[in-house]
Amino acid sequence: MNKLTDLRRFINRDNNIVQLLIITAVIFLLMSALEPNKFLRYYNFESISFIFPELGIVAIAMMLAMLTGGIDLSVIGIANLAGILAGVFFTRLYPAAPDAGTAAELMRVAAGVTLALGVGLIAGALNGLLIAKVRITPILATLGTGQIFTGFCMVLTGGPAIVGFPAWWGFIGNGKILGIAVPLILFLLVAIAIAVMLTRTPFGLNLFLIGTNPRAAVFAGLRTERMVLYSYMLSGTLAALAGIVLSGRTNAAKSDYGTSYLLQAVLISVLGGTNPAGGKGTVLGVSIAVIALMLLASGFQMMRFSNHLIDFIWGGFLLLVMVINVLRNRGK
Repeated sequence: MNKLTDLRRFINRDNNIVQLLIITAVIFLLMSALEPNKFLRYYNFESISFIFPELGIVAIAMMLAMLTGGIDLSVIGIANLAGILAGVFFTRLYPAAPDAGTAAELMRVAAGVTLALGVGLIAGALNGLLIAKVRITPILATLGTGQIFTGFCMVLTGGPAIVGFPAWWGFIGNGKILGIAVPLILFLLVAIAIAVMLTRTPFGLNLFLIGTNPRAAVFAGLRTERMVLYSYMLSGTLAALAGIVLSGRTNAAKSDYGTSYLLQAVLISVLGGTNPAGGKGTVLGVSIAVIALMLLASGFQMMRFSNHLIDFIWGGFLLLVMVINVLRNRGK
């Protein structure tokens, strides 16, 4: 009886999670029926476990910005900038020594990771300052900084991709630990950490309050400007982590890598139950949404859909989800 009551409370508290699980199951069954010989192969799911974490981390970064009523359109620019600066560091500033041992290589990779995450933190701080202090609208501020970051990437590379990352850097994007993909492990750690932060710490609860009612947050004595700044710094750091995983998986970094991820990250955040106006969103919802979209994308590729058609579908899907959410809110 108690378990049934808990289940009813869960369903009543967040119908969106149940709906997402149903959508994911329907997509899985549909793609299994359409392409059973390809979709159900172990290799397909293994490939998804390496690819979806980078998109999932970007989507969580997007969700954090949306919780305060903003948006971060610079996440892909930050991810690419972090990967490219790490590549410049490895190839030009700190190349591998001919007789370097494992310990030296690990220290070199650790320095590269620190640099990349630091780049994300600084880029996020720039976004936060423009939005919280200068009072620029988030969509315009991050659109502008995203272009700056991408342009800086072009200046650093001249256009071609930077290659030649250390083997241990590649392990971050392609390695396995106990048979589990390292990117998947990183995503799970990030998802758990952010979920705990949002639900168990004053900082996370205050982010929801700022997004729900900014005026009430001010009256409650919250330093809203500082909170918004911190949220964008965290978003930038997560974007940089996604850049590390992406460059590790491809053993390269380029200014236009992952450009389709921006639209997908917004779609995943909204589909996962994040309110673009702020104040509502869950890591669990985003995680289920990214799995659903990756299963759908995998099926589309097996059916030989072009990338342009897939982007068209994502855009239409995003509009449909937003219209449904608006109509649902009006009905309440």
